[in-house]
Amino acid sequence: MSDAPLKGWNHTPEVPLQVSPFFSWPPRPMAMAKWVFNSWFFMTEKLIIVGIAFISFYWLQPSLDVTRTLAFGWIAEMFIRNVILMSVVAGGLHLYFFTFTKQEQKLKYDARPLMKNGRQFTLGGQIRDNMFWTIASGVTVWTAYEVLMFWAMANGYAPMLTWAAHPIWFIALFLLIPVWESFYFYWIHRALHVPFLYKHVHALHHRNINVGPWSGLSMHPVEHLIFLGSVLVHFVVAAHPVHILFHLQYYALTAATTHTGFEGMVIKDKNRLKLGTFHHQMHHRYFECNYGSLELPWDKWFGSFHDGTVESDAKIRKRRKTFTNGAR
Repeated sequence: MSDAPLKGWNHTPEVPLQVSPFFSWPPRPMAMAKWVFNSWFFMTEKLIIVGIAFISFYWLQPSLDVTRTLAFGWIAEMFIRNVILMSVVAGGLHLYFFTFTKQEQKLKYDARPLMKNGRQFTLGGQIRDNMFWTIASGVTVWTAYEVLMFWAMANGYAPMLTWAAHPIWFIALFLLIPVWESFYFYWIHRALHVPFLYKHVHALHHRNINVGPWSGLSMHPVEHLIFLGSVLVHFVVAAHPVHILFHLQYYALTAATTHTGFEGMVIKDKNRLKLGTFHHQMHHRYFECNYGSLELPWDKWFGSFHDGTVESDAKIRKRRKTFTNGAR
């Protein structure tokens, strides 16, 4: 009974949801290898964004000689590039799943449509609201952090890593950035659920109980500063410019893909590209659970993990009632 899936969802994956095997005992080397393989190889978000980062670096990024001096021209170029990237990813997924309904309801977690109207939305509708906050604030802050990091690198204020000097660390950093993201995201997300910050900042993101691709980066400007501030770790941890691009593109673009509302993209009757996680989809409906990701089991360690089962749901409902009565 405890492993029974939840009711009220159009689609649920196999439950109970599993966290990374790197934190289970006894060690399971084969499970670890499978986790890394499934996370990184073939058609995966991470590998695709690594490709986007290299394309951006070689063809769409001003050199460090240029970024040494702040100037409107190269900053505008980077902003336009990021607007296009976000529009292609979030806009493309929205068109595919919601406008043209190419997949209909297959692998869609919540059967309900996105909200066309609602007074809680800045521009009166969920999609318009999400697009506004994503582009006007999200892409602006994303670009500002890129400008800061490339200016700092060019002027020697941030340490620089090169392939020639450290080839192993150069590759390892791509693998470690998502792990850092998982660590960082859990703690800032928990902080954003403190009543004051939730009410004045994070509530904007939680207007989206049922999510779509534009929901991921739809946040208050203060949350964008906190969320994307993850990249500031490279003032301490040396990186190459392509790592900076990957770091921020991974944060920004996977915000869109993980909020797609679908488990994945079905091609020839098979899920070929994994997208939204049920783990985070439940956070948007139940609020006080699943603050982090499955990469690091912080939620499991601190009692906020919802594994998608009926038994877990009863615990989370009790937890939510406690938070509602005590904080809001």
